[in-house]
Amino acid sequence: MKMARVRTTSSLFHLLGALALLSSLVIVKGESPYKFYTWTVTYGIISPLGVPQQVILINGQFPGPKLDVVTNDNIILNLINKLDQPFLLTWNGIKQRKNSWQDGVMGTNCPIPPNSNFTYKFQTKDQIGTYNYFPSTAFHKAAGGFGAINVYARPGIPIPYPLPVADFTLLIGDWFKTNHKTLQQRLDSGGVLPFPDGMLINGQTQSTFTGDQGKAYMFRISNVGSSSSFNFRIQGHTMKVVEVEGSHVIQNDYDSLDVHVGQSLSVLVTLNQSPKDYYIVASTRFVRSKLSVTGLLRYSNSRVPASGDLPALPPGELVWSMRQARTFKWNLTANAARPNPQGSFHYGKIITTKSFVFSNSAPLINGKQRYAVNGVSYVNSETPLKLADHFKIEGVFSTNSIQSVPSNSPATVATSVVQASLHDFLEIVFQNNEKSMQSWHLDGYDFWVVGFGSGQWTPSKRPLYNLADALTRHTTQVYPNSWTAILVSLDNQGMWNMRSAIWERQYSGQQFYLKVWDPVQSLANEYNPPDNLLLCGKAIGRHQ
Repeated sequence: MKMARVRTTSSLFHLLGALALLSSLVIVKGESPYKFYTWTVTYGIISPLGVPQQVILINGQFPGPKLDVVTNDNIILNLINKLDQPFLLTWNGIKQRKNSWQDGVMGTNCPIPPNSNFTYKFQTKDQIGTYNYFPSTAFHKAAGGFGAINVYARPGIPIPYPLPVADFTLLIGDWFKTNHKTLQQRLDSGGVLPFPDGMLINGQTQSTFTGDQGKAYMFRISNVGSSSSFNFRIQGHTMKVVEVEGSHVIQNDYDSLDVHVGQSLSVLVTLNQSPKDYYIVASTRFVRSKLSVTGLLRYSNSRVPASGDLPALPPGELVWSMRQARTFKWNLTANAARPNPQGSFHYGKIITTKSFVFSNSAPLINGKQRYAVNGVSYVNSETPLKLADHFKIEGVFSTNSIQSVPSNSPATVATSVVQASLHDFLEIVFQNNEKSMQSWHLDGYDFWVVGFGSGQWTPSKRPLYNLADALTRHTTQVYPNSWTAILVSLDNQGMWNMRSAIWERQYSGQQFYLKVWDPVQSLANEYNPPDNLLLCGKAIGRHQ
């Protein structure tokens, strides 16, 4: 009996050990994959518009390398700065869950000094879709350093459309021949930028995309320009919009699409025409001087060059474009990055805890052209706001400069922060009383774009909101002399940049930071600073 008992006990220990080993293997296997990159940032001389000019290259490439990743991948990216100026990349549309430490903007990160490096560590947590990255420092965005981020769905998470044969990534934007330092000097001296000199698709004035007749391809389109909305069309083909900045949308067909600064979307195009070459065109919108760039959609069995007129711009601008914008709607029965349907979150039934009206303006301050939000023009601090907040350094930023509604007070400058609590549900109205198109972006989040309207917003406009199936995105347009309303659920603690995506306006003050805060310090709400945290300004010498 004793021998039998010993064997039983021994067997039980072996069984428990095997179960523990199996459990550890399952945990290791279940961890999201890690992807490692080393990028070196340098200057180079190329001629995007036929004139040699200095641009920013990443690993010798213009545009920079494409990041093809999967939902929840862990990205470890060592960025080596070989420029003569401090440098940062920001990951446009990547939410950086609980991790504004990795956002890569001046309010959260010390810029990487010349001949130095910084390793970004972040996760594409619960996201799919078409995004991009670009430099956030100085006026580097006008010199390049941008690239695509394509986040694909995890295996086993269904997507609401047939898989395309392949993807084509199109980074489209306006471009200056003038050196970025010269452009920055014009802004620093209180001037304004000239009109862009041209447009590029993937850094070129002529790009070709080849596919097989009868097959469907995904075109991932991003507006990576500095100032210009554009209209995109493909000769003889319709485009089925399937995804907008991480949202799966109702799949409507379009002959042309308006894409505003900072925005991205994905369309399916079936090559269902006779085999030949077809023009691809992007043309500026909402500006007097029109710029265009053309490319080619080539059937692999084509022997006929593109011919005929370029596909025309749609009639009208504001009314047509606003009407199109209202057709982008959430697919309530489809999932996005998670298996639960998007419509399971009933955003329209949540009571708002705070409301803001943010009005853009273009005041002269001390004789210099500035741009402002509710009369406050943002100025960068040498100490990133996130570091000042973490180390409790006083006097770096102001939390009472921007009011919740516009006023008629004279314009001022400030390093402005708007405070909100974790789990607040905000209504934000962007009011544009100017004649130019505006584009607003919020880091760390996407938000429901619930309403567009002409003229002045008033509370009486709320019944016009779409509280059922508005899509979520990270950047929204605000039409000239019009308003746009968004709703946002503050579920991501941190210090987050809300800015104009029109880079001249961002650089000269049309931005601020949204501090999303909870009094209980917890890793469940926000990660600790990274071990390789760079320190600058008043944070030098501080210890974590």
